[in-house]
Amino acid sequence: MPAASRAYTIVLDWLEQRLRSGEIAVGDKLPSERDLAEEFGISRASVREGVRILDAMGLVRSATGSGPRAGAVVISEPSTALAWALRMHIATQSLPVWDIAQTRLLLETQSARDAAAAPESEQRQEVLDRAAALLDVMDDPDLPSFRFHELDTEFHTVLTSLAGNVVVETIMDSLRQATIGYVQETVAGLSDWPAVRSELQVQHRAILQTFRDRDGEAAAATLHHHITWFYRLSAPDRDSVDH
Repeated sequence: MPAASRAYTIVLDWLEQRLRSGEIAVGDKLPSERDLAEEFGISRASVREGVRILDAMGLVRSATGSGPRAGAVVISEPSTALAWALRMHIATQSLPVWDIAQTRLLLETQSARDAAAAPESEQRQEVLDRAAALLDVMDDPDLPSFRFHELDTEFHTVLTSLAGNVVVETIMDSLRQATIGYVQETVAGLSDWPAVRSELQVQHRAILQTFRDRDGEAAAATLHHHITWFYRLSAPDRDSVDH
């Protein structure tokens, strides 16, 4: 029998193999703890630990109790799990916020160029309309700052989706979620948040227009200015995000 501290990895390896082969798909329920424990010759506690890790990874959702809804169901929410990991490592300062900003610059500016070259479709127009609707809500001066940040995050992620790269979209969503604490701390320290908020909206509108115009280079340049401008609010003398 595997060592107790590592036995749960059997469950992770088993699920990966089943997902790859197609024997298990998103929406399927995993076998019970008892069945998995008997199949692998490990304790139910080890199985439970494996399921908890899968839950934290955004691969399963567990429900306690009995009945048809009880047990672990396979899901797929990669950005949530990645965001938590990034947030923790940002908190330890292993991942500098400025490096996160540079990563955003790389991803968002290239996505803007790719979006400009993407074929026309009904979905594209729907995404642009959705982004515009988000900005309309954000124009409300009485909107709480935390809600403004949430919609800001959604605005950027929505535009990134126009490039058609699911991995980039997932990473972008994770980066934005991971830095929400930093953003809130920065805003809390600003004495002129209403003015900053107004300027952010001007920049957001300009970004959206470049996407509507399919001007990839202008979109990339506008995004670059927007991202660096905001990050400099917390450290005006910092120029590393420009390089």
